[in-house]
Amino acid sequence: MSDIKYKQLLDAGVHFGHLTSKWNPKMAPYIFMEKNGIHIIDLNKTIACLDKASAALSNIVKSGRKILFVATKKQAKEIVAEEARRMKMPYVTERWLGGMLTNFTTVRKSIKKMSSIDKLLKEDSFDNLAKRERLMLARDKEKLDKVLGGIADLTRTPAALFVVDAKKEHIAVAEAKKLGIPVFGIVDTNTDPDSIDFPIPGNDDAYKSVAMITQMITAVIEEALAERKREKDEDSHKDEEETIVVEEKVLNKYTSEEV
Repeated sequence: MSDIKYKQLLDAGVHFGHLTSKWNPKMAPYIFMEKNGIHIIDLNKTIACLDKASAALSNIVKSGRKILFVATKKQAKEIVAEEARRMKMPYVTERWLGGMLTNFTTVRKSIKKMSSIDKLLKEDSFDNLAKRERLMLARDKEKLDKVLGGIADLTRTPAALFVVDAKKEHIAVAEAKKLGIPVFGIVDTNTDPDSIDFPIPGNDDAYKSVAMITQMITAVIEEALAERKREKDEDSHKDEEETIVVEEKVLNKYTSEEV
């Protein structure tokens, strides 16, 4: 399995780091070599970190909690939003609002406002409003949806964050750390890996690299969700069997007393 992962990561260019002049010395343990003025990331270390992160993420997902995906850089937005939606997980790919975690109550109010506007837009009374009012409401909805659409179903703070480029998403990372929320993420050679709990060394600038690591993470989440569903179904089936047994005992007792 590690050989397959290694080839996939290699083909996606996950091993390409930044220019040596832009490196963070704390990334030294994850760097394999320097080539043409660029640091090359040790993919064996990437795989080890991926495995460690995957085990922790799996446990969180199996407990029924949410992982918030954060990726506001252009080359990561599309793939991260797509994978998060597929997993029915919340995501932020436009702009991180300061206080999105630390002031979650206020953010929830904005989400409720967005839902109220959305509901109003679908009602017949909307057509009776003046054209200017309709335009203003539509614009408000568009603005709110752009920033908060990905977390519309998030009713409480997430159990963990997955970030693409921990350096760029430093505000999100800082808020998560303040609340004790574990952070998983891709760290390039210009980033401090100690800034997050589960660093995954890799190229966070190339689309293919971001897509490969994100898809590996969501594959783990998908498996954990399937396992959680299986366990719930088994428990439900077990409860049904126990109910039938109890009912049969009661019926047998009632029948024997009648006789």
